[in-house]
Amino acid sequence: MTNLAEDPTASATTNAEGGGGGGALRCPPPAVVLVEPQLGENIGAAARAMANFGLADLRLVAPRDGWPSEKARAAASRADHVVDGARVFATTAEAVADLRFVYATTARTRGLPKVVVGPREAAATLRARAAAGQGTGILFGRERWGLMNEEIALADEIVTFPVEPAFASLNIAQAVLLMSYEWMASGLEAGALPTRGAVPAFDATPAPKAQLVGLMEHLEQALDEAAYFRSEDKRPAMVANLRAILQRAGFTEPEVKVLRGVVAALERRHEKRRRASGNE
Repeated sequence: MTNLAEDPTASATTNAEGGGGGGALRCPPPAVVLVEPQLGENIGAAARAMANFGLADLRLVAPRDGWPSEKARAAASRADHVVDGARVFATTAEAVADLRFVYATTARTRGLPKVVVGPREAAATLRARAAAGQGTGILFGRERWGLMNEEIALADEIVTFPVEPAFASLNIAQAVLLMSYEWMASGLEAGALPTRGAVPAFDATPAPKAQLVGLMEHLEQALDEAAYFRSEDKRPAMVANLRAILQRAGFTEPEVKVLRGVVAALERRHEKRRRASGNE
């Protein structure tokens, strides 16, 4: 085994705790284990996907073209902390030796007696295990034929993606991206976005009826001046329809104020035109 980082686990933990997602993201993320990856570009793209969602512990099992890889660094698009912290192992068993719970990603269970779950359920399980102090990881197979039976046997459960059965094969980086996304999403509170924090709740409290009636009367007055009610005998029905529309919308106080401002702007424009016509 060749160790290319002094303490990548500490790096992964620091990254998880220091990210913008807040307290919900504080348990250590799973290790990402790429088994015999062939292309440096795929490794780099996987590292980028990990960094996007707060993962940093990248483990490589016998990469075909060796390590380190400048092609991987270029494809990682500045996810240098993931690339620099990557560790290389001779076998899959060595790569997962320190972990207590591992998922294998595969579209084919091959008759193995293992629980099969989707990525969302897997992410929730990984987070619960990590919160309990258990090291976790996810195995990703080779570009061409995925994981072998003996490698899947090292995993506790299988995770498979809800993809089109006739075209179920995913690129390694795509698979890493999907699992990394589900990992981060599983730790977010409803409506929270790490790059923005919690999304403020919209206050949908309806405006007081007095304000709504004021809007109705203001609009009706403006429409009178614009000669909207062309037929006096139909005016009551038209007014009733307008009031029903405004009532049904359930406008809030700020929305009523905005609409009053719109009506006032139209009134001023109408007044300017009327003055211009009078001056002529």
